[in-house]
Amino acid sequence: MSRKPPQSDWHPATWQSRAATQQPLYPDPAEVERVVASLAQLPPIVTSGEILALKQQLAEAQRGERFLLQGGDCAESFEDCTSDAIASKLKILLQMSVVLLYGLKKPVIRVGRMAGQYAKPRSADSETREGLTLPSYRGDLVNRHPFVKEDRVPDPQLMLRGYERAALTLNFVRALVDGGFADLHHPENWDLDFVDHSPIADNYQEIVHSISESLDFFELVSGQPASSGTERIDFFASHEGLHLHYEQAQTRYLEKRKGWFNLSTHFPWIGMRTADLEGGHVEYYRGIQNPIAIKLGPSITPEWLQELIGALNPHGEPGRLTLICRFGAKKIEEALPPLIQAVRATGSPVLWSCDPMHGNTESTASGVKTRRFENILAEVQSAFAVHKEMGSYLGGVHFELTGDNVTECTGGARGLTDADLARAYRSTVDPRLNYEQALELALCIARGRHA
Repeated sequence: MSRKPPQSDWHPATWQSRAATQQPLYPDPAEVERVVASLAQLPPIVTSGEILALKQQLAEAQRGERFLLQGGDCAESFEDCTSDAIASKLKILLQMSVVLLYGLKKPVIRVGRMAGQYAKPRSADSETREGLTLPSYRGDLVNRHPFVKEDRVPDPQLMLRGYERAALTLNFVRALVDGGFADLHHPENWDLDFVDHSPIADNYQEIVHSISESLDFFELVSGQPASSGTERIDFFASHEGLHLHYEQAQTRYLEKRKGWFNLSTHFPWIGMRTADLEGGHVEYYRGIQNPIAIKLGPSITPEWLQELIGALNPHGEPGRLTLICRFGAKKIEEALPPLIQAVRATGSPVLWSCDPMHGNTESTASGVKTRRFENILAEVQSAFAVHKEMGSYLGGVHFELTGDNVTECTGGARGLTDADLARAYRSTVDPRLNYEQALELALCIARGRHA
């Protein structure tokens, strides 16, 4: 690791010369600098080799040879850094990936919204309740959720806690994966409670049984074990690179790679609220070698997108850029085609992914934030259809989900209604698919209900 990188117009702190939105308003800037310096001395959470391996796989997905599954919590909680919670999230992503593998007949890239998804953008810097105004909750990386003054003041020390929780999370995931937890020969390791009672359990078990029989047949006729790829998988971490001091602290120049890498995660993304071409986030992202993604919402224009591509992938590097579209079921058929045309005009390779969650958020009559399964599925179906009609390729999906039996989104095989939401609504920010709804979506895609 070089401490004297070559001179250039970029380094991890050049973003500070730009306007950077969605950043915490810390009361003590000197303490922020001390925490950033401490974080910079700690071991990296991921390695450059893992990052480059993911970039290669994303390049293959851009060519239609793989499919990206990206999912996890809207916002991770420090309290949920437990073995059971982590294993449950890994289980549902493994279950979804094996269903997609079976249905799409191509390798699946597994990426979790985890091990760092601790910061969230907010619509306002403050909120008021019963005459009391306090800073908005921006995720556990910044402040605490209880609506009391001492918890809502942004605390730089939480960046250190976030680093620790992210490292612990990814370390446990690696231990599970390396220990054979993801072995396709033993999918029973992934079973969640729903397998015994869900209306879609039989469909899932049929797929698992078919894959198991195929592996047994291969080993029988070949006289040798199936590929080691059935015993161990690649699993990557991602989060929105929102908190730029935190991202800066773990960004390092690697002499052997001749470049800067964000070693806090494999796959950071830029949200629509921070995709200003002149802003601090685009300035930061343009300098790192990680594969990156941009969330695209209804406010994006073809010209803006072309400029973002020019700034973030000027050399047209394969695997570098993923575009995650989040328009809503009612807007996607109108909004997506002009963007596909605009990207095609640049000649730059991109991976198109669909986030059907954020554009379909609504509130119930009682003010509870939710998402309806039928709208989520409809946006996925429309995304596949539009890309097919345009001669393009939808190579990924991006879901907010949990491995727990929450009731935050309505609909699905069990027919959850607005009245069911109060039973197990646990998210502190946005509603997530529960394990059953998430797997049902994967089954719909695998069955070709997107076609």
